[in-house]
Amino acid sequence: MNSASPLVTNAYIGLGSNLDSPIEQIKSARLAIKSLADVEELSFSNLYASTPMGPQDQPDYVNAVMGIATRLSPLDLLHTLQAIEQAHGRVRGNQRWGARTLDLDLLLYGDEQIACPELTVPHVGIAERAFVLYPLSDCVQDLFIPGKGNITDLLAQCQLSGLRRLNEHESA
Repeated sequence: MNSASPLVTNAYIGLGSNLDSPIEQIKSARLAIKSLADVEELSFSNLYASTPMGPQDQPDYVNAVMGIATRLSPLDLLHTLQAIEQAHGRVRGNQRWGARTLDLDLLLYGDEQIACPELTVPHVGIAERAFVLYPLSDCVQDLFIPGKGNITDLLAQCQLSGLRRLNEHESA
């Protein structure tokens, strides 16, 4: 069975890290994604620092969004992203929203709405999370998120919640 779809689809990936040099983890993950067969980078957001969603006894996160064109199916892309996380030392524990070396989330896959046990697209919480919406708007300003609305309208309703854009020479 061919795992690659014959059609090219634009997708957006959320990248996050708060352990082991988060900025370097994000840069390394970007390179790993760019080097994939059947993937072409279309855009990459600024880097942002954000406070953790879950337990507050962990370092701040560094977040970004990457736009790609891909021939991979949504599940094949998800599994490939999970392999990149694992290669970066990601350990999946029982604690939700815990500290991690790398978190790669498939945010959007074309205009598809996917709800299966392994994958939900658009990503759960995409419309309420500043650390997703602001970097996503860096990649594409005029975007309709299926089932959620226009990104401009979503940004207008989304509080920054401590999110701050990092400059090139700043560390988290």
